[in-house]
Amino acid sequence: MDMIKIGVIGTGSISSMHLSAYRTNPQTIIYAVCDLNEERARAVAAEYNVENVYTDYRELLANSEIDAVSICTWNNSHAEISIAALEAGKHVLVEKPLCRTVEEALQVQQAVEKSGKILQVGFVRRYDSNAQLLQTLVEQGEFGEIYYAKATTFRRLGNPGGWFSDIERSGGGPLIDIGVHVIDLCWYLMGRPNPVSVSANTYRKLGNRSNIKNLSFYKAADYDAANNTVEDLANALIRFENGASLMVDVSFTLHAKEDERSVRLYGDKGGFEIDPEIVLVKEQSDTIVNIYPQTDHKGFEFNSAFQNEINHFANNISNGSTPISPVQDGVTIMKILGAIYESAAKGEEVKL
Repeated sequence: MDMIKIGVIGTGSISSMHLSAYRTNPQTIIYAVCDLNEERARAVAAEYNVENVYTDYRELLANSEIDAVSICTWNNSHAEISIAALEAGKHVLVEKPLCRTVEEALQVQQAVEKSGKILQVGFVRRYDSNAQLLQTLVEQGEFGEIYYAKATTFRRLGNPGGWFSDIERSGGGPLIDIGVHVIDLCWYLMGRPNPVSVSANTYRKLGNRSNIKNLSFYKAADYDAANNTVEDLANALIRFENGASLMVDVSFTLHAKEDERSVRLYGDKGGFEIDPEIVLVKEQSDTIVNIYPQTDHKGFEFNSAFQNEINHFANNISNGSTPISPVQDGVTIMKILGAIYESAAKGEEVKL
């Protein structure tokens, strides 16, 4: 079988996960890279032995040799580039979030349906082996009806600045950047119920806290302490048509003693945690039992999850199969994110 020729659009930090995984996958070859910053694009091309380098994604898409693309650009260009790629006959793996707005998401979905090509949304948490184990157990009925989930992702000091903190390019702050991961993970493991309402709050109180000394944090390549137009903190209660609910809170910065990550789901026959490590909670002989599955990683393992995601994309292209994170799910998550921001702005519950 012919190798799948991949073009990677955007060579910022997240692209290294895609590039490394494509290089390892036996079905794919990295055929081209593209970035507005030619120097960075050429440096990446040299590192991964890529012959074709572009600074305009349209020129990359015009190359008929390319079968598929990974889109690793700012959020404000996800929809535009995804649609252009689909119209050019390419399969698409687009980093989360799918885009910035519901309107953009629906346009992307229309382009997918018209093109007949695969679009896989980069909800990488779904591809972690622990998540897949739990998904299998959920489908087998081990936990019964999943009726409540609670997810927290707090950074005490972690506003990356740059495009991450520019609402025009990012579409939002911690909610759309890191909150999207746990919202999607919970929704996926809950069986993807139809969301019906959202009540939410967002806060802008602390900014990027560039004054803090003696404690380092990741900064975007274009970090600028003067540019911060996104929220510090968001929280939400999401209700679903089947009666289930999801509570989530997420921050870039907060007066907390330490970072905090927890994802917990509860059913009428048992419950489980996936962050910070995988734990099952069951009843046996009228006794509550905590079960720690013996897996390669206690918690989320970034590198292997990305490899699984890229492998899945390649297999979908080869087999014509549907991704486990299709465009339709990207649209629903954008509806939830949009409703959270709308509810916070209005100070009232929003119906979907």
